[in-house]
Amino acid sequence: MDREAFVRNKAKELGFIDCRFAVADFLDKEAPLFEDWLKKKHNAKMNWLENHFDLRMDPRKLHPGTKTVISLSFPYQPEQDSLSIHPPKIARYAYGRDYHKVLKKKLKILLSSMNEEFGDINGRAFVDSGPVHERAWAQRSGLGWIGKNSLILSKKAGSYFFLAELLVDLSFTPDLPTTDHCGSCTRCIDACPTDAIVANQVIDSNKCISYLTIELKDALPAEFIEKLNGWAFGCDICQEVCPWNRFSKPHSESDFSPHPGLNRMDKAEWLEITEEVFLERLGNTPLKRAGFDRFKKNLESVLSQ
Repeated sequence: MDREAFVRNKAKELGFIDCRFAVADFLDKEAPLFEDWLKKKHNAKMNWLENHFDLRMDPRKLHPGTKTVISLSFPYQPEQDSLSIHPPKIARYAYGRDYHKVLKKKLKILLSSMNEEFGDINGRAFVDSGPVHERAWAQRSGLGWIGKNSLILSKKAGSYFFLAELLVDLSFTPDLPTTDHCGSCTRCIDACPTDAIVANQVIDSNKCISYLTIELKDALPAEFIEKLNGWAFGCDICQEVCPWNRFSKPHSESDFSPHPGLNRMDKAEWLEITEEVFLERLGNTPLKRAGFDRFKKNLESVLSQ
């Protein structure tokens, strides 16, 4: 078995649905696009995205000795879905345990198995963390293409999946990028209630419901409150209307199952939620990113309409 097949097989055993390889290099095409995005303040108040530009564009500077970027995808589409149908709606990726921890553990297992098979490997794992331009590497490796909504799309899996990366000092045969299959479709652009998709593959975070309900620490801008469409944490609208998500398959990861209490809370219970209950039921989920105060205000906004 060759190296690539070994890694792909191990990744599949861990639940990843795809695993691709790209030569670690400077992201020459992506660098000016990202720089322009920052200059236009499309990052809103996520100022950390302005830091470590050189590391974000070159994984060899982020992790010295890196020769290959291994990009992987892991599904999060639930088998049964009720939390994104009626307010307060919660983005599908946030139903279960914090995906950072779950997938980071899997990446460490994968890296350990690679060390046993190939010898000592200097590698570093990333799951939506650190200055890694993960969508750029997913596209370069052929994991998918960047859709008009800026998410990675796959012909076999849609877009309901997490991205993860391993930076390793071992060379692998690189995969080829796939082609764009969005064509003339504009469903995601047309469906966005806040017009956050301002150009092909360009999101203005200042208008994005995901940003407004998670990262924004200030009061929700009045002009957007009535456009939240019931979303209290994140937003899946641009994914729900994407034709490619008819190929999305449910995950089988128990850690991503919704907390038992989430489906049983009615409107009154949501509005009366205390910080103690929030931490007890949601403290180990991605919802902690918003924090209690932000989430409470979101609940009041979407449940008062």
